Amino acid sequence: MRDYGVAPRKRLGQNFMVDDYFLDLIVSNAELTRSDVVLEVGAGFGFLTRLLALKAGKVVAVEVDVRLMKALLRELAGLDNVGLIEGDVFEASLPIFNKAVSNPPFSVSSRLLFWLLERPFECAVLTFQEEFARRLDAQVSSRDYSRLTVSTYYHADVEPLGEIPKEAFYPLPDVDAALVRLKPRRPPPFRVKDEEVFDEVVRTLFTQRNRKVRKAILPFLHSQGLREAGAVGKADSLPFKERRVRELLPEDFGVLANELS
Repeated sequence: MRDYGVAPRKRLGQNFMVDDYFLDLIVSNAELTRSDVVLEVGAGFGFLTRLLALKAGKVVAVEVDVRLMKALLRELAGLDNVGLIEGDVFEASLPIFNKAVSNPPFSVSSRLLFWLLERPFECAVLTFQEEFARRLDAQVSSRDYSRLTVSTYYHADVEPLGEIPKEAFYPLPDVDAALVRLKPRRPPPFRVKDEEVFDEVVRTLFTQRNRKVRKAILPFLHSQGLREAGAVGKADSLPFKERRVRELLPEDFGVLANELS
């Protein structure tokens, strides 16, 4: 940081992983071969990038901070299988990749996850805030069971790979992290007629996770143009109407969404 005159920017969530053990752990769990094209989001100073380049055929490293891009160009000079892209990963033009391996800023965790789940990939190994990682694989009715759990379950198999202490980062973040491996479910575990309806039903219901389905679904029905009497009548005809939202299995949300499509 002294060499490049760079101070971490809190608004960009810049906490750099500096522990060799955990950097190696991330790479080993990606099971890389020379046929893999790897996307890395938030390359930082290139610590993880360099390790990925030793195993993968190609590494596409994206960094939004122009100050760090200058450091990356120097630190990774000579690595012919690394392509650097300056900019926001959500807006950048990216080549095709089959794996994503990253230590992304915690502030973009949710957006990055949903963005990634909409794209074809074979495997992703990512570090997340520990609380966020728990929600990805939470048990039904638990405190961590959420929209994130259901949506992720529909798209991908989640494998927790262990916690990463905050001491593995510099500067020290406020919370510990966790390592997670995601593999897309093909086909999905249950059939959904309309994924947009499914996503909206899940989102709406979890805003009232402790209420029964027949009450919690009313805002969705109103948004579809049903007046009070019609909305109540439809809600009373739904399966699981007397169950509380937090008690529904992911598959149950699919049944409800298909009923409402």
